[in-house]
Amino acid sequence: MEINVLFAGSHKSWPEYEKHLKSAFLERNLSVSLKCEFGNPLEVDYIIYAPNGSFNDFSIFSRAKAVLSLWAGVENIVSNPTLFQPLCRMVDLGLTQGMVEYVVAHSLRYHLDLDQQVLQQDGIWRHETMIPKLAQDQTIGILGLGALGSECALKLNGVGFNVLGWSRNQKKISNIECLTGVSGFNKVLESSDILVLLLPLTKNTKYILNSKSLKRVKKGAFIINAGRGLLINDDALLSSINEGCVTGATLDVFSIEPLPSDHKFWKHPAITVTPHIAAETRPKTSSASIAENIYRNENNLGLLNLVDKSEGY
Repeated sequence: MEINVLFAGSHKSWPEYEKHLKSAFLERNLSVSLKCEFGNPLEVDYIIYAPNGSFNDFSIFSRAKAVLSLWAGVENIVSNPTLFQPLCRMVDLGLTQGMVEYVVAHSLRYHLDLDQQVLQQDGIWRHETMIPKLAQDQTIGILGLGALGSECALKLNGVGFNVLGWSRNQKKISNIECLTGVSGFNKVLESSDILVLLLPLTKNTKYILNSKSLKRVKKGAFIINAGRGLLINDDALLSSINEGCVTGATLDVFSIEPLPSDHKFWKHPAITVTPHIAAETRPKTSSASIAENIYRNENNLGLLNLVDKSEGY
């Protein structure tokens, strides 16, 4: 029996997704009718969705078995009052690898003080003052140990860093000290030379780094935020940097995107702005993940990466 799948991502991305999704469905031996629009919403079995797509009313798709997000972040979907279907976040190899590369690269950049080396090409030989520590002498803390955070923790530990991680629920990851609760959160802040934010955005994580919590951050630490912009209070971060508590920050996500051209982050010498590129969903690898989830659900194996709507992620 043919499975009807509605693609409700951006129209711009449709041609490439159409190609990769059809290929992924064939590899999974799934008979699928894939369209951008069905004349009758009651015909739709699955919805592949992104908030920048063509609709935001899920109530008309009463037969749909699941909504499969194209994005890792689901805060703009899970809050939709018309959503009654199971929702799955996007977890795929390409997205995960992109995040790992971004976090490891900027962690090494701070660890090796590469900014200083790149900018000080002035003919002065600074051998004795520029010898970096070894990774084993540095601690990296990760707030958020989901699929992305866990993989980043393992890769950073593989380089040689001491890695601490914090999450809402207790996790167990080889060679990683996994913490939870208020005391665990404070320990990560107080111990980390580099602090990486990979938390989802929920009512409990909004502004988790604020004027109060930033005072607990280890003096001289660097911050990398590749999670959600609203995890950090912008003014509090700027104050912490200007007061010499936090040394610098690399930010890939912001409370407003695109980041306004007159925002203070752009011109601050201790802040690096990147345009939400850390973990882009790539059509080829994400299509394979979508096909796998539909295959599993059609064969009563259970959906992967289900969102807990009560928690918001």
